[in-house]
Amino acid sequence: MSKPRVPWKAVIGGSIGNLVEWYDWFVYSSFAVYFAASFFPEGNSTAQLLNTAGIFAVGFFMRPIGGWLLGRYADTKGRKAALTMTVTLMSLSALLIAIAPTYASVGYFGAVVLLIARLLQGISVGGEYAASATYLTEATPAGKRGFASSFQYVSMTAGQLVGLGLQIILQNTMTKEALNSYGWRIPFVVGALGAAVVFYLRRNLLETEAYDEEEQDEKVGKSERGTIKALLEHKKEAMLVIALTMGGTVAYYTYTTYLTKYLVNTAHLPKETAALVSFSALFIFMCIQPLAGGLSDRIGRRPLLITFGIGSMLGTVPLMTGLSTVSGFTGAFVLSLIGLIIITGYTSINAVVKAELFPTHIRALGVALPYAIANALFGGTAEYVALWFKSAGIESGFYWYVSGCAAVSLVVYLTMRETRDAALTRAEREGAAESVPVRA
Repeated sequence: MSKPRVPWKAVIGGSIGNLVEWYDWFVYSSFAVYFAASFFPEGNSTAQLLNTAGIFAVGFFMRPIGGWLLGRYADTKGRKAALTMTVTLMSLSALLIAIAPTYASVGYFGAVVLLIARLLQGISVGGEYAASATYLTEATPAGKRGFASSFQYVSMTAGQLVGLGLQIILQNTMTKEALNSYGWRIPFVVGALGAAVVFYLRRNLLETEAYDEEEQDEKVGKSERGTIKALLEHKKEAMLVIALTMGGTVAYYTYTTYLTKYLVNTAHLPKETAALVSFSALFIFMCIQPLAGGLSDRIGRRPLLITFGIGSMLGTVPLMTGLSTVSGFTGAFVLSLIGLIIITGYTSINAVVKAELFPTHIRALGVALPYAIANALFGGTAEYVALWFKSAGIESGFYWYVSGCAAVSLVVYLTMRETRDAALTRAEREGAAESVPVRA
């Protein structure tokens, strides 16, 4: 029997749109240090960042709505249709931020435009994660799903790297005054244009075999696909998604989107150095995702999740404490990379684990809504919680908060079932049945 092959066209097609989605999503955070003063009155820099972080968190609270709407859309209209819709919404939101007026010209109206754009981004990303995770999982044969699905975080990280790379270029080619005045708008224009290209590419993707089989299956009526009623029949799996996401999403946003601000605002590194640290550490992090995903295809998903849970629970406090006292690039890079290596046990496989928990007719919604709820409660608020602890003078409290979230998820990893061998298509189910020995 020949070994299963990775469908690279499907992996690239699903991932490249994810890259643009998350480029736009993360660019908001990485450029906030430049545009925060444009939308709010002059004052303490931490207070301005708190305002922009608050709007960042609001975007997360729209993710459950996006997960519900676009998850249902993916289960009823197809994975391809949902992927095209999400990138369209993201393009519109990026364009709105690019043209948003400042506080100096129209007062708080500019902040309102910023808020509307973030709401659209939240809806889009709420559906993008599930549509992408479901598509990559279903489009790949068993034995390669961990590897192929890891490209979701490869593309997410690549999107952030493109944003950080553009930030580094702009920092070295524009004055600080120009960046604060209008330069921060450039990455949002780039995001809107990139989304237009991805829209064309995604229209040429093929639908997955699992979804096509579901279309022909008369056991599940079309009116039942992607509904809350159908999801409630899988309450255990939905709660499992929330719980296993909790620790991972807090740790991920701590070491990615919040890290640059933390190095600037707490360690007092220059913005340029902080951006270079994030770029370098994230590049290596991106490269090791497929290695960890491929490892999960061999040894299972749970060992990687458990490794992450233990590492994040025990390692966050010393790592964040060390990062608060670094004085240059090398120390900040090493500690940041250690943190990112730890969370690779979660990021490389979390998409495929969630998709493998649900049947086809409810898979996209089953992944989207519980995951979006967890992100709204924990991921989206991570940066705000961190800044709140800092403003209250007890910044170390945030380190323990991250460790506590990881501890809760670790309990779930230790007790959940292994999902690696889940059969998603008729051929896989028949093959699994044939492989079971018949007793005399």
